[in-house]
Amino acid sequence: MPSLIQGGKLAELADGQMKMVQAGNKEILLARAGDNVYATQNRCPHMGGNLSHGTLRGTVVACPRHHSQYDVRDGRVLRWTNWPAIVLFFAKLVRPPRPLKTYPVRIESGNIMVEI
Repeated sequence: MPSLIQGGKLAELADGQMKMVQAGNKEILLARAGDNVYATQNRCPHMGGNLSHGTLRGTVVACPRHHSQYDVRDGRVLRWTNWPAIVLFFAKLVRPPRPLKTYPVRIESGNIMVEI
């Protein structure tokens, strides 16, 4: 059964900003793009980079480690790494691309609520 956690106040998360919130043993990334807030796993599925320390451009988050890119709306992989083609080919054999886990978000009375 899913549960709701409060991720903070909407007013405290500016457009283009991200933050990590702890939900039990899960790290959740909150990312605001315009009027929308998205929630995904905070750790990059490539090599575990802390996405809240990465960059957000629109709805695309880039990992600070190897610059893997994901769309926070649905978690899909846009770029697995920024490594050269031959290295990327072998890296994909060892660790194939995996999307981010995403979580439903709703705003209630100015609070960011995440369903986990």
